[in-house]
Amino acid sequence: MGAIEDVYDDLDADVPFEEFEAAVEQKVEDMGGLADEETAAMLIAHELRDEEVNSVADIEPGMDDVKFLAKVMTVGEVRTFERDGEDEDGHVLNVEVADESGRVTISLWDQVAVDAKENLQTGDVLRIMGRPKEGYSGLEVAVDKVEPDPDAEVDVDAVEQYRVEDLTMGASDVDLLGVILDTDTVRTFDRDDGSEGKVSNMTVGDETGRTRVTMWDDMAERVEELNPGETVEVVDGYVRERDGTLELHVGSRGAIETVDDDVEYVPDTTDIADLELDDVADIAGGVIETSEKRTFDRDDGSQGQVRNVRIKDETGEIRVALWGDKADRDIDLADRVAFTDVEIQDGWQDDLEASAGWRSSVSVLDHADNGSGGGSGGSESRDAGQGGLDSFGSSESGTPSDADGSGTAVADDGGADTTGADADADDGGVVEFTGTVVQAGDPIVLDDGTQTRSVETAAKLRLGEEVTVRGVERDGTIDADDVF
Repeated sequence: MGAIEDVYDDLDADVPFEEFEAAVEQKVEDMGGLADEETAAMLIAHELRDEEVNSVADIEPGMDDVKFLAKVMTVGEVRTFERDGEDEDGHVLNVEVADESGRVTISLWDQVAVDAKENLQTGDVLRIMGRPKEGYSGLEVAVDKVEPDPDAEVDVDAVEQYRVEDLTMGASDVDLLGVILDTDTVRTFDRDDGSEGKVSNMTVGDETGRTRVTMWDDMAERVEELNPGETVEVVDGYVRERDGTLELHVGSRGAIETVDDDVEYVPDTTDIADLELDDVADIAGGVIETSEKRTFDRDDGSQGQVRNVRIKDETGEIRVALWGDKADRDIDLADRVAFTDVEIQDGWQDDLEASAGWRSSVSVLDHADNGSGGGSGGSESRDAGQGGLDSFGSSESGTPSDADGSGTAVADDGGADTTGADADADDGGVVEFTGTVVQAGDPIVLDDGTQTRSVETAAKLRLGEEVTVRGVERDGTIDADDVF
């Protein structure tokens, strides 16, 4: 075995021997006889080791030429530009490629870009050699050489329409369909060059999860035209990492379009009873108490605002502080609301409290139909509110323990048997009703998850309290003799 074969065997590179041998012979010729075949073979081997990377995840800006195998995920559009001092226009094409470790954008230039646009297809496997650099949308590789390898396999699925769970660091040309969970305001900032930039955020979700969408400059103002609950398609976004989480960014090349598609987002929430101090969690529940918005002065002289709501699920209840613009969200009694990325803190009287700040999202999953006008009370039944509370466990004590499950309660003091809403009001029948206080005014309103009752009583009850009342019911109102 010759010197070239020995070096090649030790190299263990993904390069055919014929190519390696030709490169050695070219190296000997280029060096004008200053290196023999063994020395030239060692030089070529050294170059190849520097170029070889095990996976896309190993590629970093500043590396010399790298060589890797990857599958085509998306093929962009060829962009034409004018070169300074040259008559011919230049061309560039961005192609997103991936392997099992991640994704990266490769840029092809001039005639190679034009040919690739005509011939490349999603799912093609390529052998790529190029120079990594920090590009417009993150890491990219400027390609020096690329060729298809139909015999090679890369175990990753090509994605045309992304879902949230498909997002990976470095992905570009991302099209994602999602429902808007929350929106933020446009903020301005000063760039290092003295110009002013703009940025805004929204949170979108689908059946696989949720992600934060960051919009830059002219695209930032798009958030003012969008509302929670709308379905949008994010077009030509790119993925960046922030504070350990992936975000989808949209710049001047991208777009955000409202569509008529139905997208379902189901929050993966933590039970309230399982929350612990300093957790960052997602929670959801039925609203059992609301407060007025309060404003306050910050140390820097600016003004802030906060509003508190209290929610309940089948395991417990907790107060949620809504800060800044989130204090303006339209949230009423008996709404079903999900809060994501809330911080669990010490609250009043050593109770835990959830804080919904700038990173949190607030999503009203189901608005109650407050017949008396936005949670102001009254004796009307609030159908949507009842359903919302039922979904989050407010009805677990809806009927007394001796009820037969149909709403029939037997009075302990020997009074007449009555049946839920069909009590003999005109005859002054005695009833028992167990529910949650959803209005603490005059009259008090109780909700058991399937129906509501107005209650006349001198007892002082607070919103969210669970009580049983006993008394004579007339015209849908219980004149309570006992509250326990």
